[in-house]
Amino acid sequence: MTPARILPWEVHPALTEDRLRACALILAHARRDAVRLAEPALGDDAWSIGCRAYAFGKQRLQRAAARGTYNWLSVLDESHHFVFMIEDVPVRFFRGSADEPTARTLRRQILEAQQLTMALGPEQAEGLVFRLALEATAGGDVDRVVFLALRGEDGQVECFWPVPLDVAPGEPSGPAPTQLRLLGEDASDVLVSVPGRPERKQPGSKPRQRNSVPL
Repeated sequence: MTPARILPWEVHPALTEDRLRACALILAHARRDAVRLAEPALGDDAWSIGCRAYAFGKQRLQRAAARGTYNWLSVLDESHHFVFMIEDVPVRFFRGSADEPTARTLRRQILEAQQLTMALGPEQAEGLVFRLALEATAGGDVDRVVFLALRGEDGQVECFWPVPLDVAPGEPSGPAPTQLRLLGEDASDVLVSVPGRPERKQPGSKPRQRNSVPL
């Protein structure tokens, strides 16, 4: 018989619904913006969008922690193996199926393992990892975020909890971000516009059509 799965806050009281939702929304919006900024005509593909989405997610969690937006949020490891903390509980995130975590997803970082031992005690922390899985649609937007507690090399699932998102990640929450196009061989071909300010023209220059970047 399959053992009953527990809720995140039953694993550790710091892992509340509101806190996990806040982190999930930060990451979902970061991926959404990475998708909206993608420019396939300039070479963007699923790999480059994924790298940018991961970087965006890291940066936004770091910024929220640095600004004190949430007094329970901090960053343990700022490297590529990014680990953030909810109070004293280390968590990592990945893009992929929550039902099929990979060996890479299950790999524990040294700082992460040490911190988890301090938070839970050596017996409960043995082989345990906490992950937020971001499952994406074919278009790249986040469809679901799942909090996972996985144990051991085979990834035994002890907690599988879809995070309720208050805002649909695919819906814009404000004006679309602006991205400048790449410089050509002649830098004078580039127009930079500032909202509310008319464009300046060089004497004798011909009107040029702005090359906007669709988002």
